[in-house]
Amino acid sequence: MTTEQAANSTTRHAIAAGQPQILQQQEWYARDDRTASPNAMRRLILLRHGESQWNADNRFTGWADVDLTSSGEAQAEAAGKLLRDHSVDVETALTSMLTRAIRTLWIVLHASDQTFVPEGKDYLLNERHYGALTGMDKDEAAHRFGADPVARWRRGLTDRPPPMAGPDHAELARDRRYRGVAVPRTENLYDVMQRISAWRRNTLGPALAIGTVLVVAHGNSLRALLSLFLTLAEAEIMRLEIPHANPLMIRLDTQARPIEAAYLDPARAAPLPWPS
Repeated sequence: MTTEQAANSTTRHAIAAGQPQILQQQEWYARDDRTASPNAMRRLILLRHGESQWNADNRFTGWADVDLTSSGEAQAEAAGKLLRDHSVDVETALTSMLTRAIRTLWIVLHASDQTFVPEGKDYLLNERHYGALTGMDKDEAAHRFGADPVARWRRGLTDRPPPMAGPDHAELARDRRYRGVAVPRTENLYDVMQRISAWRRNTLGPALAIGTVLVVAHGNSLRALLSLFLTLAEAEIMRLEIPHANPLMIRLDTQARPIEAAYLDPARAAPLPWPS
């Protein structure tokens, strides 16, 4: 059996077993689904924002509104060019209420010649709220609270960091972008999954019915969304990483189940823990 035959055999077994494929080939990226039937498969693009100033400073960011670095802007530009080079037509673009994600989206749309695409912004896509850790250097946090608790706060599903202090929380709650929102004082990943689940049902689902959707968000909100799509176990969620500004293309079946996925920049791809 040749290498190509073996690869094709493996793919057939994966399809028969109902497992999604992690494709290296790109032929499905540029399929035009604007004229497809309502029952056609849809594409979802997940993109973590480019590097922010506090990413560069090794600080917990959470709901703090921090802008991109020049490197982050370049990463977003490169992501947009990847979409352009693969002829990916976006029908709807969705992002959080935080500047680093919003500016990444704008740069991506400009670089891919799609500035006209309708946009939606929602705090439900915000990064996880890091409570009292917000703004703190990550090494300093490990020294102050202990490496094990900080690791659980960062990667675990149910552990919450200490809550944000009252004055800082009151200032955040007064931000007009959160008018009418019960702003949390801290969150675990399960809290993020709860709000992402509601957003997925009420916003993402209807958008996918129109066509290809680009979601530009944050490491933990995208971890939560991908974990829900893949119904990952807690250990798999803890290992899941989302690289900055590398478009993750996912093709969904008519029940919004992922069947194909690939990062557009394979050199910076992170492992995708598809369930067995």
